[in-house]
Amino acid sequence: MATERSFPDSFIDEDPQKALQALNEALQGDCENAEWFCQRAYAHTLLKNYSCAVDDAKKAQQLQPSLPLAFMRTGIAEYHLHCYESAHAAFTQGHQLDVSDQSFEIWIQRCAEVMGKQTEIVSDKQTATVPQVKHDWYQTESQVIFTVMAKNVPKDGVCASFMDKELSATIQLASGENHSLHLHLMHPIVPQQSNFKILSTKVEFKMKKTDATRWEKLEGEGQESNIKHFDPNQYPSSSLHTCKWDKVVENLTEEEKDEKLEGDAALNKLFQQIYCDGSDEVKRAMNKSFMESGGTVLSTNWKDVGKRKVEMNPPEDVEFKKY
Repeated sequence: MATERSFPDSFIDEDPQKALQALNEALQGDCENAEWFCQRAYAHTLLKNYSCAVDDAKKAQQLQPSLPLAFMRTGIAEYHLHCYESAHAAFTQGHQLDVSDQSFEIWIQRCAEVMGKQTEIVSDKQTATVPQVKHDWYQTESQVIFTVMAKNVPKDGVCASFMDKELSATIQLASGENHSLHLHLMHPIVPQQSNFKILSTKVEFKMKKTDATRWEKLEGEGQESNIKHFDPNQYPSSSLHTCKWDKVVENLTEEEKDEKLEGDAALNKLFQQIYCDGSDEVKRAMNKSFMESGGTVLSTNWKDVGKRKVEMNPPEDVEFKKY
């Protein structure tokens, strides 16, 4: 074999390492032999030296561009390197040079299948990473309430800007993604009296109306919107069953009541609830005691505080100072 200087596939299959050594020696004496470069690429492929196989196969292409085997060796090595597009291109070029070799068709189909699966996976991942966030809105006589249905938003995860007829906000979702929104409102609002609240299942943006006008839409003319409007007085006429939207609004309010607060926030909410549910005498007692004591006493007993001045009574570890 040494005198013939022939390196058939069977010789390389029998001992790829021995064949590689023989091909190295042969190419030192003749570095322009395209077929030898093809066979050394084959030996490298069997030894899983795929990068070296690609280099040798492409060298063979340069030396003899019309050699189909050079493109076959290139494609197989690049396929094993997961360079499926390059492999597909190499097999396609080789098949154009030798349309009778059905091996090219098999490899082309295999590359196409793998690339198709990769495209599906990337598409699925991109779809999965786009957060699907629902919105709705409803209104009272004095406010428009816009709701973003997002659970477990961090306490500092909302940045909002209220303007005359615009609302812009960025919400950090529990997944780590940011959800941005920019609304061009139907009517003007009072930015200074508008705010937002982060609850366990949603973020609410409460926008103060400039007047008691009933909004027909959330956004202005020319703004396409698929945000649903909860109307307590109406239900969709195409529905087979009536929907009690007033109950929906009531449930939203109840959810706020059930929101678990801690520390000063919980205490303030308790006092607010007592005041709202209290009688006129309870409200007068709370106002009088709070004002006269400089905020150190809060009493609901009008019979007691109504006939005397409520003195300051700060906690033992606090010293009250007048400013």
